Amino acid sequence: MAEPVMQLKNLTKSIRNKPIIKGLDFEIYSGEVFGFLGPNGAGKTTTIRMMVGLMSMTDGDVVIKGHSVKKDFKKAIRYVGGIVENPEMYPFMTGWKNLIHYSRMVPGISKERIQEVIRLVGLEKRIKDKVSKYSLGMRQRLGIAQALLHNPSILILDEPTNGLDPSGIREIRSYIRRLAEEEGVAVIVSSHILSEMEMMCDRIGIIKNGELVSIQSVHDALQQSDQKEVTIEALPIIDAYEILQEFVGGSVKQQQNELTFSIKRDEVPVIINKLVEQNIDVFSVNVNRSTLEDKFLDLIGEGAIE
Repeated sequence: MAEPVMQLKNLTKSIRNKPIIKGLDFEIYSGEVFGFLGPNGAGKTTTIRMMVGLMSMTDGDVVIKGHSVKKDFKKAIRYVGGIVENPEMYPFMTGWKNLIHYSRMVPGISKERIQEVIRLVGLEKRIKDKVSKYSLGMRQRLGIAQALLHNPSILILDEPTNGLDPSGIREIRSYIRRLAEEEGVAVIVSSHILSEMEMMCDRIGIIKNGELVSIQSVHDALQQSDQKEVTIEALPIIDAYEILQEFVGGSVKQQQNELTFSIKRDEVPVIINKLVEQNIDVFSVNVNRSTLEDKFLDLIGEGAIE
């Protein structure tokens, strides 16, 4: 198996003897988009701040490409690019001048590399405009370009789609996927937009009250649930309703000629055969797919979202 580019080892943070982050252990690999999920106050931003050295650790460590953030910060952090909260730019300067300015902070960044990251985030046409004229989405893209200047192995984005409209969210999602798939960058993304995380991420880690509740691939998370919500359109609806009530209990909901109920996946053909045997006309069967939101609420609980 490939070596992880980042490892969290018993990462712990206490403030005034109160544990905030409680022994996080997980690994991130090249070319994957890792989603970091949790309700408000769960500890996502605190964890990310410790990953990039903006906050001290109480215990444990973060190891990046074999280098400890705690013991060898300069060597470890050179592999990381990131935006924690909002990217800060000089609005009176052009996008190009901003990138030139930031490139001077790290030796060895060529003009060719600057042009490469501009192409990567799709800002070629507007890079000579002042940042004050940029939309929020364009500023986010410029922030990602800045974070990529030194060719990092890991890109950490804390709420990268905050405040963006649907087209801006879609753009950022496509850039993140392209970075992982074409550049081999490991991308860590925290977000509250669960439908976006479902489309964007390869794996998810769910954190609640500073503890890691679950970590798994998005595909596995969505396939795990045995119970499926099924909607059928059938006539006569009253007869179909009575048969379903008998079969699945009192959880059948009726809306016009449609009936919705929960059932195990392998029981779906059985119940359809039962309806047909009783001369019920079945016009459609829709097995509703589980979503990341369903999985999230199963693990966190609805009351945990503030």
